[in-house]
Amino acid sequence: MILLPGLLFILWGEPARCLAEGGGFDFYGEIRQYAVATNTVYVATEEKLYQLNHDLTLVRSVTQRGIIKSGEHVYDAQFHRVSETDHWNTTFRVNVLLPFVENATLISCGVIDRGCGVCELLDLEDISSVLHRELFSVGPQRRNSSASVGFLVNVEKTRTETETYILTAIQKDKKNPEKIDCPSSETMNLHNTNNNQVGFIFSYSGDGYNTINAVDDVEFVDGFQLGSIIYLFSNLPKSNTVRLIWLEGKTSKIQTFRSLRGATLSISDGGGGSRLEASSVVPGGPPVLWSGVFSVDGGRTNTELVLFDISPDLTGEKDKDPDFCTKSSCTDRITPQPKTLKPKKVLFRQNYMTSVLAVRQKTWLVFFIGTGDGQLIKLAVDKNYHTTCPRVLYRANDDRKVLPKMHLDPVDHKHVYVPFQKQIKRVAVSNCSTYTNVQDCWSAQDPYCVWCGSKRSCTFEDDCQDSDWLSIPDDSQQKMISHKVVKDNTGQITLTIKTHVTAGSEALANFACQFSTSSSQLCTGNNPPPQFPQCTCILTNSILPADGMHVTVKIRLGKTRLTEELKLTNCADITGPPTSVLCRQCIEAGCGWNINHCSWANQGERNDNLCQKLDSGMSISRPEISSITPSVISFYGKNHAVLSGLNLHDVTRVRLQADMDCTPQESPVWSNTGESLTFHIPSADIKGVVKVCVVLPDGSCHGSTTITYRSSPSCTDFTPDTSWISGKREITVTGSHLDFVEGVVHNHAPDEVRSPKSNNSQNLTYDTPAAKTNGVFMSHVSLKVANQTLACSPTIIYHPDPEFISFTAARTGDDVRVTIQKKADKLNMKMTEIEVWGFLDEKQYHCIMENLETNNNTDSFTCEIPKPPDAKFQKLLIKFGDKTVTLGPPSLVHQVMLILSILLIPCVIFVLVIICRWQKKLTDEMNNH
Repeated sequence: MILLPGLLFILWGEPARCLAEGGGFDFYGEIRQYAVATNTVYVATEEKLYQLNHDLTLVRSVTQRGIIKSGEHVYDAQFHRVSETDHWNTTFRVNVLLPFVENATLISCGVIDRGCGVCELLDLEDISSVLHRELFSVGPQRRNSSASVGFLVNVEKTRTETETYILTAIQKDKKNPEKIDCPSSETMNLHNTNNNQVGFIFSYSGDGYNTINAVDDVEFVDGFQLGSIIYLFSNLPKSNTVRLIWLEGKTSKIQTFRSLRGATLSISDGGGGSRLEASSVVPGGPPVLWSGVFSVDGGRTNTELVLFDISPDLTGEKDKDPDFCTKSSCTDRITPQPKTLKPKKVLFRQNYMTSVLAVRQKTWLVFFIGTGDGQLIKLAVDKNYHTTCPRVLYRANDDRKVLPKMHLDPVDHKHVYVPFQKQIKRVAVSNCSTYTNVQDCWSAQDPYCVWCGSKRSCTFEDDCQDSDWLSIPDDSQQKMISHKVVKDNTGQITLTIKTHVTAGSEALANFACQFSTSSSQLCTGNNPPPQFPQCTCILTNSILPADGMHVTVKIRLGKTRLTEELKLTNCADITGPPTSVLCRQCIEAGCGWNINHCSWANQGERNDNLCQKLDSGMSISRPEISSITPSVISFYGKNHAVLSGLNLHDVTRVRLQADMDCTPQESPVWSNTGESLTFHIPSADIKGVVKVCVVLPDGSCHGSTTITYRSSPSCTDFTPDTSWISGKREITVTGSHLDFVEGVVHNHAPDEVRSPKSNNSQNLTYDTPAAKTNGVFMSHVSLKVANQTLACSPTIIYHPDPEFISFTAARTGDDVRVTIQKKADKLNMKMTEIEVWGFLDEKQYHCIMENLETNNNTDSFTCEIPKPPDAKFQKLLIKFGDKTVTLGPPSLVHQVMLILSILLIPCVIFVLVIICRWQKKLTDEMNNH
């Protein structure tokens, strides 16, 4: 038996080698650090260091367990890594993990239990090969320090000579100082990376005092180097400000630190009140664009993605920062206030953002945003910093947090590494293939996707083998094809068609347009030739029909064909009161809105935003919204929600707007009393808050409230995990977001939806359905949420109904104690699950449950009937679940058999003793012979 678990472990293999479903890797331990280099991903967890291919398949792993050999002082302790099966007494906790590609090494530094800092230099191609190990403190000395950063920087010693150092920026928590007996680093340090540098590898000594200190507590968030400039970002908790530090990596360590300059990053007028959660520089430039996730409510719920220009200002005086200095003490200094940088644009607002990665794709910026509730959101931003509708690339069912740093796959640049606490997912940057026609491909507003004419499919550009493709333009547009109608002073009408696309060279070389109408020749013969991106048609007739003219425009771009159906109308004939409806009708006809009337496109504005400012023209009382029940739901939506308010009689639809750049969802009204209405809340792609308004027949939307989408329910345990066949046993479900569950379904009774008896976020109770079979079987359970059915991993085991054998009744004072015998089974029945009544002279007496005793053969339930006239009850009525059984007193035969079984016990023991003695005597006689 002892060998069996070991054998299973050998057959099973290393448990941490787990390729997760859907492109990811699961770890048995929390991720401490991870890094990406060339074609490899390195991950340090609590107990292992992993080397993975870029597709997250395992190459190798090494344990971080070892033995510590103590010296005279704690800093003399020696660490030696051991194998998986050897004895160990300490663990190496990695705080700095840096691939040094040019040197073909992986730098791994951290701390050990009951010891100080340890640094290892590993082979970049084989992490099991230790090239150098040294007891040296690089990075924070605490086991858990999430507010420190470390990265490689290059310092230009001369025009031809560059040295690479490890820059560490360490959280100095004065309330919780580091180990007193261990050598301590300062706030910012530059450590050597090889033995040829002054002071040898890992040392921060060199040309003078080579550190930077902070005035108060500081929490570092991110850092990187662009060119010769080093950028460091931090939070100052005491002043509640976000600081940016610039350093020039030139000449030497000390000159690099003495080049210290800084700025304050402010997203509010006051300059404070915010906190930086995550950071990512935008590739390309100048200018140096940088994106940060800021929390703006003092906590970490209300977050914003903000774009800054952080191009360094090197005109200010060096080493005069009020919060940082190159001296051993930063007090008693007179320093100017640092300059304040303001955002270029607040790009996105979303609760619980925790991570961001910025990528440049052609002229577009693409931001990949991780959240605290397990989402990866993609946000595309055009050259004018206009955002498109955010798209969800990955959505966890639970609320697992995306860790602050994401990376792009360095090999194909088509996947993002998304780190969670014990897992890394590899998620595609786009799902181009899901768009099946050219219109959908364009409408996705995805800079990664092109419509490939030769393949007739939506793909990545490098997957389209020729240059016959088209994609979205450099700026965000609402329509792929637009038109305008212009009338000049001579009365000549010109129709201009414009395609809002970019295209490959082959598609551009084959650009043409064809205009046609069913009534007569549409265009004159002297039209200008088509010139991408537009075509022009000068109408032969300067007067349009009163009911308009239907025009078909066919556009060719390489092998791709586009068709647009238009209805041309005399712009001056679009008349009426200046309402929002008339304004939209005017602009959709290709005309322009001029103050309060419709005119030709060259005489008015063509911005649809103008129409939203106009009155609807309807004499209807404006609806008001007071509440929506429920207002917090799972992302699967909710059926039969109730909206309450005033003046709701004329409301036809409920509109949900997740983001102003997204097409809103609308849900029809099912019933309406004028003060309340019911509607179905649709499902959503993104977890978060959406705005709600109610729609009138003219399309205008009124009122304002919100609905919050959260994760879907999950079930992790059932108590009890068994049920009797007749059903209606109360089960408690444990899990998360169970308050969103509308019903519970068992696979053996799929048409019977059991409503929750009670539920909150973590617990739900319901009664099991009955079963038609009498045997033991496993029933799979699912949760009903809106129109979805979510399977639970645990199951319920059905057993035959409990079998009650007999009862006895005896008077105890004025009361009667009843003892009920039940045959032992696997149901683990509790005394709270049954109700008992005794019958005496056809009168019913309730028996109050008091005790339950269990042995191998029977379960004994004890209850008391207060003050009955007699103890001789003719029968008991026992109710459990939805079933009631009648139990009579034991019969005479049963009592006789019980007495006989008791008497037989000593007889059996006596016979066994005789047999044993006879067997022993026989054995002795055989031994004597």
